[in-house]
This record gives sequence, C-alpha cells and structure tokens, in this order.
Amino acid sequence: MISTTLFTNANIPSTHTQHENSLLVQDGRIVFIGETGQVHELAPAGTPEIDLNGKTILPGLCDFHLHLANLAEKLDAVDCETESPTECLARVSEKAKITPAGEWIIGYGWNHNAWQPAEYGTAAQLDAISLEHPIFLHAKSLHAAWVNTMAMRSGRIDRNTPNPEGGVILRDTNGEPTGILLENAAFLSSDHLPEPTPEVSAQKILRAQSYLHSLGLTAAHDFDRFESAEALLLLAERGQLKMRITKNLPSEEIDRVISENWREKLTCPPFIQPGWLKVFADGALGPQSAAMLDPYEGSRNRGMLLLKAAHLAELGLQAGFAGWPLAVHAIGDWAVREVLDGFSLLRERERENGLPPLPHRIEHVQIIQPADRERMKKLGVIASVQPIHATSDYLTADHHWGKRSQYAYAYQSLLQEKIVVRFGSDAPVESPDPFLGIHAAVTRQRQDGEPGPGGWYPQERVSLYQAIHAYTQPLPGNGTADLLSAGMPADFIILEQDPFMVDSAELAGFKPIMTVVAGEVVFGR
Repeated sequence: MISTTLFTNANIPSTHTQHENSLLVQDGRIVFIGETGQVHELAPAGTPEIDLNGKTILPGLCDFHLHLANLAEKLDAVDCETESPTECLARVSEKAKITPAGEWIIGYGWNHNAWQPAEYGTAAQLDAISLEHPIFLHAKSLHAAWVNTMAMRSGRIDRNTPNPEGGVILRDTNGEPTGILLENAAFLSSDHLPEPTPEVSAQKILRAQSYLHSLGLTAAHDFDRFESAEALLLLAERGQLKMRITKNLPSEEIDRVISENWREKLTCPPFIQPGWLKVFADGALGPQSAAMLDPYEGSRNRGMLLLKAAHLAELGLQAGFAGWPLAVHAIGDWAVREVLDGFSLLRERERENGLPPLPHRIEHVQIIQPADRERMKKLGVIASVQPIHATSDYLTADHHWGKRSQYAYAYQSLLQEKIVVRFGSDAPVESPDPFLGIHAAVTRQRQDGEPGPGGWYPQERVSLYQAIHAYTQPLPGNGTADLLSAGMPADFIILEQDPFMVDSAELAGFKPIMTVVAGEVVFGR
C-alpha cells in the first residue's frame, strides 16, 4: 500500500522561487514541491494533510561525526562538564550514593583547561569519594581519562606499568600514577568496563535516537565500534531504527572487518549503510597531544604523531580492495600534513591497482597550513569538521597555538578552496544540537557573544546556507542548489521561524517543532 501525505502552507526557503509552499510525500520520498493547489491536484483523494500554517521546512540534518553508543551512555552518566573540579567531584559523589558497591561510576565531559587553576584531577580526590566503586571519568575530548585507584587496579596500573604504545600514564614526582590516563593509556582501564549486551545497547540507542530527533537530526555518521553496529542492526531488524546511519568501524580491526564481511552486513537499507574505517593520526588539543609542526607555545612539546604516511597508504590499499575508504582523525597541522602525504601515496596505489579514488576524509582538521589546503583539494579529501569546537576551544587554541590560530578551524578557507566540507559535533565531546553548530559556524561566537563582535577570526565565518548545506546528506546526481527538492528522501524538519530571517545570534536557540523521517513524523511538540 502506497503511503501518501500532504504538507501544505509552509515556508520553503528556495534559491529560485517563493511560490513553492507545499510538499507531496509518497513512500518515504518527496515526489513534488509546488503551490498548495498543485499539490492537491496531484494527491489521491483522501490523502492525509498536515497544514503547517506558514512554518518553515528545512531538510533533516545530518551529524557527520558522532559516537552514538557513547552519546547514549552519556545520557545515563555523570555530567562532568563543570566550571570547577569541586562541582565535578560533587556530582560524582551524588552518583556514588545511589550506586551499588562494586558497580562502575562513569562520567563524561571534564575539561581541566576550563578550571581555575587549569590542573588535572587526581585519583586521591576520587578515592575520597569512594573506595568501593571503580570510577572512570572521560575527558571532554575523549582523549584522556580521570580514574580512581580501584579503576587503576582493574587495569593493573601501578608505578611499574609501562606506558602503552600511543599513550601516557601521568605520574607524580615519586613515579606513582596520578589517576590521569592520556590517549591509549585510558584503554588499560576502560577495557575492563562491563560490556553491555546488544539488547541493552539497543535500548540506550533508542532513547538517544528520540533525543536526536528532538534536535532536528535525521541522519548521523557513527564512529563507535562493533557493539553499536550490532545494536543498530538489531533495531533495524525490528523496524525501530528511524535515522539514516552511516556506520564506520575501527581500522585497527581491519582483518575482522574484512573476514566477517562487515561492508555487506551493514548494507541494510533504508536506514543503515557502511561508511569509512577510522584511523588515528594524533591526539587532541586539550592534553597537547595533537601533533604540531612547531612546538606548543612556551614548550618543546610537538604532541603525538600516531602514524606515518607509508603505513596509511598501506592500510588504505588493503581497505580499498574491500571497498572501504578511510576517515583519519588529524587535529594538529603536522598530523594533517602526514595524512595528506599518506593519501598522496594512496592515490598513486589506487591508480596502479585499478581501484576507484575512494572518498577519504580527514576528521577535525583543526589546524591546517594554507599549502596543505591546496593539497587537500587536489587529492579529493573530504573535510569532516565540527564548528562547535571552534567556539568551545578558542581560548585553549590561542593559549597553545598563539598566532597559528589564524589557520585553525578554517571553515570558510576550506570552502573557498572548493573542498567538500561536512559538519558534525563529535558528540558526546560536544552537544549534538546542530543549531549550536550552525550558530558557531555562522557567528564564530559563543552563545554569550564572546569573544565579541565579529567573533573569533571572523574571516572564517560561513553563510547560513553554507552551514545548513554542510549539515545535510548529499543526494547523488542532484545538481540543484535548493536545500529541498523532489526526489529526495522525505527527511525534513519544521521550524516556527525562518532561520534566514532572524539575527544570527538567535540560531543557537532553534529547535524543531516536528521531525519527519521517510515521511513519518518521528517527533512533534
């Protein structure tokens, strides 16, 4: 049976006409956009109609980089994004009071750079809260962890434990671990966290899906691991998945990805498709582990480069034979340059082996030198960036990178170079609310207006159209510049106001009053 719905009397922002105000949706796709009278003529008799009374329709938005299972976990975890360590510890203490002894206490979001003084917490501070609970608190960057002694014991971390490859255990002057684990060192403890069953993960993701719908997200690129893949497939099998998920998998398990044929497993239309293999080239800005061409301000530290160009090319070729492109986490300009060197080698090997040039990506691209922007365009590499990082991180970037920040979070420069740019949030590192990201991209300001008129490096502001476009799924073969057009999946959101008609400072407060996926209303208020 064909499902048909009319959405009439809407405001549909368009590049060529102001007369289109209604949509006809059939079997999950937009089949016609035009005047209300035209749509009524095309619709079968008795077609349900939703009169939008002049409200604005925009395409459903896509977060091109989030961690779905981590986000789902965060919704149940301690919120550690506080203005002081004292407040963070108080929240952990409250959680400990209601958590049975022996169970893990998990938190997300602490950022020592936002505290005064900017100092890491210690295991002793967490031990003072509880000696009966292992406590594991993820940093806002997800590149560090703050743990107590019980959590360190689970990972057999003591003064004699060597730093793992690609990680650091911070130690005091006596050589004892302080409770801060950087990069891969965090896995020594987190690998002992209880693993949820696919059923438990599925239920948590289902709650997160409702939350994302309420923000206007109808699609996402998920960078969590196999556990979230299994949960997503379970939801899809039950008909409960109502978001278009591009599922990415970890490159360090490429043998499993290929041997178990995950590219075919994840080809599960209409709501799941396989994406990219995730690779790490460096760390993050906050813990100064992002790999930099020149040292951080006032130090000799250049961060941590986690791969070489030759290895990336070798990995990319192996993945390419199985149809997987690469998505490489690279934040510092040294990491970005090394990744581009690797992609240059990989493009040569793709040609030599008769492989198509796959759509490889760099995730974050938080600082890139101008010459490397030109190379990025030439190599056809996508920039997957998170505009809310710019406003969240600008003080830290100025402190650690100084004048180099003029090349940081350079979204307009990337667009002017004709590089394909996609926006996301890196949730739960930041809020997945796309309108916070749109506001950050358009204004380069925080919600309180800081750092003042024009924003931070205002030359890197983007237009509202550019921002919305960077948050939407591209439709292959669609040459129109319109945000909505016939033939698209019927994934869209309804807003009380037209974002193109308000002051840009108001964008951060936008929320949909309705979200539609494949023609079905999945959220309404």
